[in-house]
Amino acid sequence: MLVDFAAPVAASPAEVEAAAVSAEQVGYDGFAAAETRHDVFTTLALVARATSRITLQSGIAVAFARNPMNVAVLANDLRLISEGRFRLGLGSQVKPHIERRFAMPWSRPAARMEEFVAALRAIWRAWETGERLAFRGEFYKHTLMTEFFSPGPNPFGNPPVELAAVGELMIRAAGRVADGLLVHPLTSAEYLGERIVPAVREARGGSLEGFSLAMSVMVVLGTDEQQRARAEQAVRGQIAFYASTPAYRPVLELHGWGELADRLNVLSRRQLWAEMAAEIDDDVLGAFAIAGDPAVVAAGLRERFGSAIDRISLYTPYEADRYQMAAVRSALRD
Repeated sequence: MLVDFAAPVAASPAEVEAAAVSAEQVGYDGFAAAETRHDVFTTLALVARATSRITLQSGIAVAFARNPMNVAVLANDLRLISEGRFRLGLGSQVKPHIERRFAMPWSRPAARMEEFVAALRAIWRAWETGERLAFRGEFYKHTLMTEFFSPGPNPFGNPPVELAAVGELMIRAAGRVADGLLVHPLTSAEYLGERIVPAVREARGGSLEGFSLAMSVMVVLGTDEQQRARAEQAVRGQIAFYASTPAYRPVLELHGWGELADRLNVLSRRQLWAEMAAEIDDDVLGAFAIAGDPAVVAAGLRERFGSAIDRISLYTPYEADRYQMAAVRSALRD
């Protein structure tokens, strides 16, 4: 199991760059940056120039806020700048954000994403081989590429494409066209084992060979009760925030918590964030987060996900102690 470091979601590009340098120095295998308040590709360009060993990932870039040609160019450039260390992580986001924040079309997200990745690969293939670009799909059409605009073959190869997925349709799409799947933090060991892995395996004809599963796991990390109490409150709030999204309802339904998802959705529409966190009882917390000191958290990660997950990172929606996080990494390595 490779251990990655996930940048704080609210960090500035300069702060993410500094975090990546530190993560490389202490021995993490990979570094992921999210797309929230800043452009993830710009941020990772800074990171690529400031580091030399650690792998880099967009975790995630919003695919449907862009088109396949935009993403093909950006990913190709980051693969060049990082000298082959960049992995392209894509996600769909949800309908309100795509339509109302980005003013882009939304329909049949799993089918659209599958075609998006196919278009990416067609564009990269045209650059690599010089063959005519002739991609015609239901959602995207790319039929023009002249020599002036083609960067040619990338000496480091094309980046792996990894898709974020929760629902079964998107999971199967990832299995068919992607190189890996980014498991959402709101994922229990049961949902991973009973829904995600079987769906990927079936989509790939029964084999997971050559396919990567990566997961950012929520943890309540602390060496004493006071530290863990602060962390726990933040994690309850994050679980409530994710669980209020209708797209993530199947995860809760597997555990019989469908009504909780409905209540949280109603509260989120009224922006009652404190009330939402209070809805997350200890059973729900325990299903989606691992609590304890570094040794206990590392043991819990291995027990729950060690047989299925290839890459893991800690999701801490609070200011976690970096030495304790490094201790988890060391324990996982040992």
